[in-house]
Amino acid sequence: MAASSVQEHLPPSLDATSHPPPLFDGTTRLYISYSCPFAQRTWITRNYKGLQEKIKLVPINLQNRPAWYKEKVYPENKVPSLEHNGKVIGESLDLIKYIDSNFEGPSLAPNDPAKKEFGQELIAYTDTFNKTVFTSFKGDPVKEAGPAFDHLEKALHKFDDGPFFLGQFSGVDIAYIPFVERFQVFLSDAWKYDITAGRPKLAKWIEEVNKIDAYKPTKTDPKELVEFYKARFSGQQ
Repeated sequence: MAASSVQEHLPPSLDATSHPPPLFDGTTRLYISYSCPFAQRTWITRNYKGLQEKIKLVPINLQNRPAWYKEKVYPENKVPSLEHNGKVIGESLDLIKYIDSNFEGPSLAPNDPAKKEFGQELIAYTDTFNKTVFTSFKGDPVKEAGPAFDHLEKALHKFDDGPFFLGQFSGVDIAYIPFVERFQVFLSDAWKYDITAGRPKLAKWIEEVNKIDAYKPTKTDPKELVEFYKARFSGQQ
């Protein structure tokens, strides 16, 4: 299992009044927001590989972000981004791969060619999955988001050597869990829709991911999630 049961003191988020860290001083920094699902992907990756000492977390307040972040760190002005070896790279799916390939720790990529290929297909589907479910919040999620969750249920039947998408835990699980976590909470609260009903593999997958130490500290408070999505999608039900 991963070297990830390190109890970590989480730093406070930096906002417009905060000074920048000593940028490009050789420290590897992962810029995240505690509430952002894209950033959560990279945070889980770092934890799973046991890199809490090697990659410093720098949380940014996205509602009141510091000007220096855009000017000096990442012109895209979004999270996540990784400051490593004098350069900054972004995009969460790229960063899962980058952290996995460039740092020590348990691998998140399978060696088996069939798993590799299926993993790529599932990664390619993440944007469609997220878009389908988010769009359904404006209509009828049970009807419109159902097929997207069915797609995951079907995918979880492909390999039977473990409860995860590629059997064993991988970058594919990391790509999906931040979004599934949010969708499950919000759909249950706002629509009384249980995404695991009639989807035993999905239910088991969520249960097993929840046991992973690397994931636990990255989870968002469900109440906060519901409030955030209600504010964002209010009047659209």
